[in-house]
Amino acid sequence: MAEDKWRIEVDRGSCIGSGMCTGTAPAHFALVDGKSSAIHEYAEPDDAVIGAAESCPAEAIRVWAANGTVLAPEQ
Repeated sequence: MAEDKWRIEVDRGSCIGSGMCTGTAPAHFALVDGKSSAIHEYAEPDDAVIGAAESCPAEAIRVWAANGTVLAPEQ
């Protein structure tokens, strides 16, 4: 993994399937069986990914920097 990639994690157990993430960052999220899934576990930095995590009503999305820091949602 490149040093500058972000890791995207979706807690499908917490996801309510609102689709906010797919509307905010369709290149990074898809609804699978009514729940969000990251299209790829690792992604280039993209403000849309942060926006998706911040807008998730269930706070089911976490975005991690390569160094392990949680980038979103803000804590």
